[in-house]
Amino acid sequence: MHSAPAYSAETEGVVVRVRPSYLAGQSDPAEGRWVWAYQVEIVNLSGGPVQLVARRWTITDALGRVEEVRGPGVVGEQPLIEPGDSYAYASGCPLTTPSGSMVGAYFMQDAEGRMFEAAIPAFSLDVPDSRRVLN
Repeated sequence: MHSAPAYSAETEGVVVRVRPSYLAGQSDPAEGRWVWAYQVEIVNLSGGPVQLVARRWTITDALGRVEEVRGPGVVGEQPLIEPGDSYAYASGCPLTTPSGSMVGAYFMQDAEGRMFEAAIPAFSLDVPDSRRVLN
């Protein structure tokens, strides 16, 4: 597994950090399959609890093909994150090209019932030793 640098974004006191990793052992370039894992940490720096209700991902491969993924929570959970606490999970993404990118948002709800979108930073999915990086 090859790790890339962490990407970070903050929205209304919710910090989202993502660290992608290329999974060479699960990839099969000869068959047109490249696989990445990504670890996400969500830190609540706001003054009250927030709940992750839903997610939206936009996945773009090297040929510009776009897939949008929406759904409730993450990895089957809708975590409640107290002030000063964090929540972490891991997931994965296969592509049919050796590079791509992901970006998205978590739909969060605060203690008053107000919904807001916490940005998931754009991050690149690249085979190691590739030179493309998203800022």
